This record gives sequence, structure tokens and C-alpha cells, in this order.
Amino acid sequence: MFQVDVNHTLVTEFVIVGFPSLQPEYFHLVGWFFFFLYVTTVMGNLLLIVVFALEHSLQKPMYITMVSLALSDIGKCCFTTVAIPKLIARYWWNDGSVGFRTCIFQQHMIHYFGSLNSLILLSMALDRYLAICFPFRYPMLMTNRVMTGLTLSLWVVAHIFPGITTIRLTTMVFCGSNQIIQAFCDHTTVSLLICGDSSRQLSIGFIVAMFILNVPLAFIVFSYIWIIISIVRICCSPQGRMKTFSTCVTQGCILSIYYIPRFFVYAAPLFPNLKMTPDLRIATSLFYSLLPPLLNPFIYCLRTSEIKMILRRWIQKQNDITPKKPGQVVTVTVSN
Repeated sequence: MFQVDVNHTLVTEFVIVGFPSLQPEYFHLVGWFFFFLYVTTVMGNLLLIVVFALEHSLQKPMYITMVSLALSDIGKCCFTTVAIPKLIARYWWNDGSVGFRTCIFQQHMIHYFGSLNSLILLSMALDRYLAICFPFRYPMLMTNRVMTGLTLSLWVVAHIFPGITTIRLTTMVFCGSNQIIQAFCDHTTVSLLICGDSSRQLSIGFIVAMFILNVPLAFIVFSYIWIIISIVRICCSPQGRMKTFSTCVTQGCILSIYYIPRFFVYAAPLFPNLKMTPDLRIATSLFYSLLPPLLNPFIYCLRTSEIKMILRRWIQKQNDITPKKPGQVVTVTVSN
């Protein structure tokens, strides 16, 4: 994707250090922990994709965005497939080395999927805003074709923002340490290894990150405010209002986990008073990178009544076709 000229740098590979204070006796335990998160995240999002593919009733604009989010979470596993296997290898086999080009590509894809998730959350908020605030015009404004086109365009546009910092990074000179004090290659930690002053590169990365995070977040907050106002106006049932507020609070927590810690991680190198230890910075990065894709299938999908009904039907059908054990009595009820 990016042509990286390694002739201008003395560094041919980087080494993922991970948590610098972690004792070796805990390496395997931490490796198993990340492996469990990896498998659970992939399986949860794959379940949503399979349900969507098999059930034509779910092929609606709202579920198209959910499947797009699930695909993004698997691709990175909100960063998992890109970076977590290398982190697991670091703690299971003490293999943290990653080639120069691979590291540059990894940091681009990590920030690409982060940008993509932010844009997908924006499209989900837009879909709900139109559905609730403009219910009569919604079928004409948001068709499957429109949502599919919007989703595909987001997968392309998301490359632009991390591409700005990645292209600049490929022109930098690396001639010193190759130790990445992080669980993966990201823009901030790689930029700190640049020979000379890295403040300009960090500043550009911070501006780009804040733009791609805060612009969608501003619209998401705006849409949720209007959704709540609309629900309060049209919903007379206290139970209906409480259900809406509960859903908004739950999704608001996921958005807070996704957006707020990112600001502190990106801002820490630029503000001397905002100090974070390496272990805290790594833990914060993993927190906002791993938890949302783990919870997204449950928050956005498995709480949806249509999907829960389909899963119950599948389970019931599986129970009905399960062979009975020899000698087991089957009771048949005949109604008149």
C-alpha cells in the first residue's frame, strides 16, 4: 500500500516490548488472556454476520451498519487480527520482533480501523436519527442501496486520515532505538523513535486523530440528544421512555470507552502535565481497543429483539432435530 524506503534508516525491524513492568512468570497467563479475548471477539462478531447472511428479514439499513461494524471489528478485531496475534506471540514465545515495513503497515491498519469504526458509529447514529426523528421520510431517505453505498464509501474514506500520518512516517529517519514500548505499532510510539525532533510528527498525528474522532462524535452526541427529545415527545409510556434511556446510556458508555481514553493517549506526549506511565498508556490503549469490539455484538446486536427472536428460533429448531436417546419417552400432545 505504501512504498517504504528503508535505505534512509538504520532500523530494519522493531521489537514489541509490551508491558515493561510485567514479570516473565506472568507472560503465559497474559498471553492466554489476550487469546481468550481474541477468540471471543471474533466468534461474537462472526455470529452476527452469519445471522445477517442467513436471515433475509435482517437485511435492512440498520443491520447493514451493524454487520459493517462487525466486519471492522474482525478485520482489526477492532484491532485484533492486525495486532493481537503478535502480542500473543510476544508473551507465549518471546517473539516481539516485527519488520520495518510490517510495523508501518500495522500502525496504518490499526489507525485505519479506528477511523473506520468512528465513521461507522456515525452512520449508525445517522440511521437512528432519521428513523426516529423522521419516521415517515425514513423509508425513502435510507434504503438498503443508500446504506450499502454509504458503508462502502466509509471503508474507502477511512484510509485518508491515517494515510496522511503514515506517508509522512515513511519519510522519517530512524537511526536509534527500535524498542516499541507498546503492545503494537502505533503512530505515537513509532514517532517517538524518529531521529531528531518528533514534535511536528506527533502534532500532525494528534490533529488528524482529533478530527476523525471529534467530528463524528459531535454528530453522534447531537443525534442522540434529538432522539431522546423525540422519544420524550411521542412516547407517553414510562416503560418506553426508560427503555430508550437505558439503551442510550448503554451505548453512551461504549462511546465513552471508545473516545475518551483515546484523547488522553494521543494528548499525553504533547502536554507535559498530562503524564502517563508506559504501563498505564499501554493498558489504556488496550482498554479502548479491545473492549468495544468485544461488547459491540451484545450492545448493538444481541439486545435487538429481532436478533434474539431469530437466535431462539434457531436453538428451538436445533433441539427439535436432536436425536432422542434409546428408551427415552417422547410425549405427544394432541389437541382437539
